[in-house]
Formats: sequence, C-alpha cells, structure tokens
Amino acid sequence: MIRALGYIGLGVRDLTSWETFATGILGLQIGSRGADGTLYLRMDERHHRIAVHPGGPDDVTYLGWELEGEQGLRAVAETLRNAGIAYTTGDAAACRERSVAGFIACDDPAGIRAEFFWGALVQRPQAFSSPRGISGFHTGGEGVGHVVIAVPDAAAMMTFYRDLMGFRVSDYIEFTPAGRPVTIAFLHCNPRHHSLAFMQVPSAAQRLSHFMIQVHELDEVGRTYSLCEREDVPIAVTLGRHVNDDMFSFYIASPSGFTVEYGYGGRSIDDANWQVQYYDATSVWGHKRLVHAPPPSPAVTAQPERITR
Repeated sequence: MIRALGYIGLGVRDLTSWETFATGILGLQIGSRGADGTLYLRMDERHHRIAVHPGGPDDVTYLGWELEGEQGLRAVAETLRNAGIAYTTGDAAACRERSVAGFIACDDPAGIRAEFFWGALVQRPQAFSSPRGISGFHTGGEGVGHVVIAVPDAAAMMTFYRDLMGFRVSDYIEFTPAGRPVTIAFLHCNPRHHSLAFMQVPSAAQRLSHFMIQVHELDEVGRTYSLCEREDVPIAVTLGRHVNDDMFSFYIASPSGFTVEYGYGGRSIDDANWQVQYYDATSVWGHKRLVHAPPPSPAVTAQPERITR
C-alpha cells in the first residue's frame, strides 16, 4: 500500500540556522521558499523532499507517505474509514503547498500528522545541484531515507503502521543505554532496510530522534565528517556501522536538537526470504555518542515475541 517515505515536514524556531545547516553542511539544495519563509529542500529531481517551516516546535510535524496512485489513495481512505480513523482531504491549495496531485491526512498514534499522497511534482529540467557538490542522494523508489521517533505507545504504532498500512517488520534492537531498557522496532515498506523506526518513550521532549539521508559515495560521508570538525558543527555520534542495516554513518546535531544521520551503503530487504531478527547492540563498531539530548526514559515497549507478523 505504502511505497516510500516521500517527504518530511519539520517545524523549527531558527530558520536562518537551518538554511545554513541544510545547504552548507548536509548539501541539500533550496528548491523554493514559501510565502512564510518555508524552505523546500531538494535531494533529487523532485520539488522537495524536506520542508522546513518557521515557528515550529523544533520537531517533526508531518510525514508524507507515498502511494502508487489514485487507487492507492482510495485504498488508504477505505482502510482508515473501516478502522474508524478520521482523516481530511487536502484541497487544491494544500496540494500545491505539498507539491503533490492529491493527499489525505490523519494523526498517527504518536500524534504525528501522517499524509498519504500520490503524484509528486518532478522538476526534471531543473537538475539537482548540491551547494556542496554532493554527487547525489539515494532516494528514488526508496524515498527520503528513514525517521526514528519516540512514541507514547509502541503497540498502537505497530497496529497502525504494520496491521493497517501494510509495513513489514525488519528487526528489533533491544539494548540498555544508561541502565534503561529500550526496544526499537524497525519497519520497511520497500527494499530500504527501514523507513520508520520507533521506541516507546512516554514523556519524550521531542518525538523525532533523527532522520537519515544517504549519499552515493563513501568519501562524501568522510568529507562531511571532516567539514563538521573544521567548522565546529557538533557531531553527536561518531563514525560507525550499524548492526542491523549495515549503514556506515555518523550523526550531526541539528539546530533543533534532534540529529541527522549521514550515511552510505545500507542493507536491502527481499521480503521473499527475509527473516526478522533481534539484536542487543546498535552498532558493529564505532558510533560513539559525543553530544546528545537527555537519554530516553525507561521504555515499556511490548516485547517483540508478542508482536506477530
């Protein structure tokens, strides 16, 4: 039903810092600006993949989930109706703002606005051009990248995204940072190892832990790491390789406090032979935490063995 994470909406307090960060550090291109100053950031031939809105809570405000077409939109609408979940339909002005042909929206169990859309605006004559000379980002049919969020009720999230929206569980990581048990569930909707991951943190100050963007060349991760060191941009987590998706990456502290994972490589999933596994560590090597928000409060996520596919 869902093809990919098509776009991310952020609400931020310091738009000026975000413009510098997005273009000068991440290497994203400003495609256009909204009347209110919103930055529409390009990663590829689409009008935008990330929208940064001024005056927000320094958090994710909406996620755009891409569908196959109008028939996909009708299917999601029917699924939501049958589940008794209220949704709204984007009018012509809202569709122009999102640069899509059509969408519907509802709140997911974490209170994040989930937008289900089709027909993204492609600006092929205006080729993507990174202000940092980044060769490109891994998007296409696998979308922006992934998001990891803190949620008040992990079981409700699993019911919504897996059981209603058709996501598949990739794996789980169960670990104990600072003596506090945490379970992270990783879900996919295309061959990318995960487009969505969540952990139960009932009183999280920010819902967005991080979002990940993936470059085409290994050296671009290294050059960006060196740039952060040179320009005193806070590195939250050092270079490393994750245990479940094999991503070679590091994490940059954004002007909003949450982090951005900057990665290369990454594992692909073939649902025909994929087996769900558990891990008790987040990384094979590296990924030393340097600066970070306060550690999450104890998670009481439903145990993986109780969550069947």
